[in-house]
Amino acid sequence: MGSSLEPYAEPATEARAALARLLLSAGVLTDPSWRLAFEEVPRHLFVPYYFVPRDAIVPGAGRYERLWREDPDPVRRNRWLRGAYYDGPLATRVRDGELISSSSRPSLMALMLHALEVRYGDAVLEIGTGTGYNAALLCHRLGDDRVTTVDSEPEIADSARAHLAAAGFRPTVITGDGSRGCPERGPYDRILATCTVPAIPYAWLPQCRPGAVIVAPLSTGLIVLRVRGGGAEPSAEGRFLRIPVHFVPLRGGAPGQRSPRRGPLPRGPLSRGAMENDSFRFLLTLTADGLDPHEALSLWRRERRPARDRFGVTVRGRRQWAWLDDPEGPYVWPLGRRDPG
Repeated sequence: MGSSLEPYAEPATEARAALARLLLSAGVLTDPSWRLAFEEVPRHLFVPYYFVPRDAIVPGAGRYERLWREDPDPVRRNRWLRGAYYDGPLATRVRDGELISSSSRPSLMALMLHALEVRYGDAVLEIGTGTGYNAALLCHRLGDDRVTTVDSEPEIADSARAHLAAAGFRPTVITGDGSRGCPERGPYDRILATCTVPAIPYAWLPQCRPGAVIVAPLSTGLIVLRVRGGGAEPSAEGRFLRIPVHFVPLRGGAPGQRSPRRGPLPRGPLSRGAMENDSFRFLLTLTADGLDPHEALSLWRRERRPARDRFGVTVRGRRQWAWLDDPEGPYVWPLGRRDPG
C-alpha cells in the first residue's frame, strides 16, 4: 500500500495506527478485518490537499484555507498530514463557496462499513466515489474486482482513480449518475451510498441479489435496508441507525426523484425547544411529503420524542414510504415522488 520511499511513510504509519486505536476505543472498529484496513490504507494519499474553514483559525475570517502536501512551509505540511488522520470530515472540493466533495469522518466510515455486513466474495457498489478512500477500504477487504464505485463528476472520478492507483488499488471507477447505479457490473450483494439521497432510487433494487444490504444517508439519517425477492420488482425494508449524519447530496437523479429535502416550512410558529431538538428536525425532514409540521409536532410529543431507530423505510414496487415503528401501522408517510418509469 504505497511506497516505502514515500516521504510521509513513517509518520503516516504511526498516524494510521493511532487513528485505528481511537476508532477501536470509540467502539466503531470492532471487526478485525476493518481495523486492519484502517491501519494499512494510507488516507493521506487520497487527500493531497483539503480545505479548512478560515473561521476555525481566525474567527470571522470566513471562507476556506487550503492545506496541501507540497506546501513549502514544513509547519503547514505537518498540519496537512496530521489533519489527514484526524477523525473528522475533510472538505476536498469547494466551488463558489459551496462544498462539492468531501472525505467523511473515519469513525462514520467505519460505522457504515460495519452496517454493510460484507462477506467474503461480496460484490459492492459504492455511490459517490469522492476521494476514493472509502473504495480503497472496500478493496482492502474484498479485492479490487469486487468493488465498483460511481461519481457524477468526471474530475472527481479521475482524481479518485489516480489516488487509488497510487495506494495500490484498482477497482472499477465509473463516471455516471449514481441514482441509476451501474447495471453492467451487477448484480450486487451490497450498495453503499456516501451522499444524501431524497429517496431510495428505484434503479438500485433490480441490480441487487436477494438478501442484499443497502446503506444510504437519507434525510439526516442513515438507513439500512435488506432487499427481498428479485426479478423486475424486488422490495426492500429497514430501519434508521440512531446517529445523525450529514453528507453532500447526490447529484444527478432519475426521473421522479427530487433534490434532497430541506423539510417543510411551518405555517405558524413552532416551539423553539422542538425546533432545536434533533429528533424533531429529523421527523420534519423525513415526513416532508406527507405531514404538516404542526401535526408532526403533535405526533412527536404523543410518541415521547421517538429516536431515529424507531423509524424505517419500505420500498415496494414503485412506491416507498417512511414509517414509525411499523411499516403497516398508523404512522406512514410517502417518501419521494412516484417514478414514472
